[in-house]
Amino acid sequence: MSEETNVEQNVQEEQNQQEVSQEESMANMSVLKKGDTVKGKIIKVDDDQAFVDVGYKYDGVIPVRELSSVTLGNAGEGVQVGQEVELKVLTIDDNKEKLVLSKRVVDSEKAWDQLQADMENKTIIEAAVAEVVKGGLVVDIGLRGFVPASMVERTFVEDFSDYKGRTLRLRVKEMDREKNKVILSQKDVLDEEFEAKKQEVLAQLSVGQELDGTVQRLTPFGAFVDIGGIDGLVHISEMAWHHVETPSEVVKEGDQVKVQILKLDPANERISLSIKATQPGPWQKVNDSFKIGDIVTGTVKRLAPFGAFVEVAPGVEGLVHISQIAHRHIATPFEVLKEGQEVKVKVLDVNADEKRISLSIKETEEAPAAPAPKADRPARNQKETAIAEEYQNQGLNLTLGERFGDKLSKFK
Repeated sequence: MSEETNVEQNVQEEQNQQEVSQEESMANMSVLKKGDTVKGKIIKVDDDQAFVDVGYKYDGVIPVRELSSVTLGNAGEGVQVGQEVELKVLTIDDNKEKLVLSKRVVDSEKAWDQLQADMENKTIIEAAVAEVVKGGLVVDIGLRGFVPASMVERTFVEDFSDYKGRTLRLRVKEMDREKNKVILSQKDVLDEEFEAKKQEVLAQLSVGQELDGTVQRLTPFGAFVDIGGIDGLVHISEMAWHHVETPSEVVKEGDQVKVQILKLDPANERISLSIKATQPGPWQKVNDSFKIGDIVTGTVKRLAPFGAFVEVAPGVEGLVHISQIAHRHIATPFEVLKEGQEVKVKVLDVNADEKRISLSIKETEEAPAAPAPKADRPARNQKETAIAEEYQNQGLNLTLGERFGDKLSKFK
């Protein structure tokens, strides 16, 4: 066999192999029709579309609007090169080699079934915020989901501008497939976690326990303090050893404070706390600060029928009994004293253990002079008495008429 013959045979064999390979490729090529669901791999991403290899005789195109149920800035936000995707065939035009596909339709169909199960099972799902719109947030959950503003956080949020891109943990609240409506809530998830944490914290608390806390909010009657996931109330009377008019005198929101548990009511989830109980009390220094006989300045804090309470040091009040208010007799303390008045008092007795100090106001004042004695009889009778004594001294036993007849004549 000549060399020319061998060359011709080799060329023929190659042609035959190529024809077989093309036939095999055509046999393996996907046969598509509108509405089919296919799988493919992203091979290129432009701003407004993505190209995908689905094993067809030419590549398919996914317009940016068909990548997601939520609005995307560009196709790169929906898919990346090399990503495996499942798609729905929207349009086939072999003459123009045009194959249009949708990822959004497939994702949406799957999402409805999954969301129905998630709502029934109360499953927590995660989704990224795609848009911040009036009234709430739009999230991508395979379809367009809406989180109302009131269902985003446990507390009021005024500005959601920095929420775009955040991942939220959500629970399905409501869904309507016909209206393509899905309502979700992150607040439900946070509320449940808060309640669980609250019960856990409550189980670990005990009366007398001291804890670090954070002032959450102030009210006219006290301050609510977070002690690790649960709030307790520090009543205004427990904020300081001295008298407090308003809680803002002592603390402000955000302050870190040390508190002691006074009362626990787990059933009603109430906790009474004290700030002052964690601090040295003013009565602990009373024995060193006050001695019997000391004269100090104080302020009248309260008046009662039996006396006046005078503050002689922050948080230390002593009693001035009504009998120790003035040298003269008074019916009530209100006759001479008023609340807020500054007075000088003398310490009569100190009992720090029982938190009692006896005080006196009148002991700090000079007693008034005694009044002159009153005459028992008029001057005329005094003269008569003097005359009678004179005669008596002389031992005379005379009647009054006899004794004083002459003397009395001049008074007629």
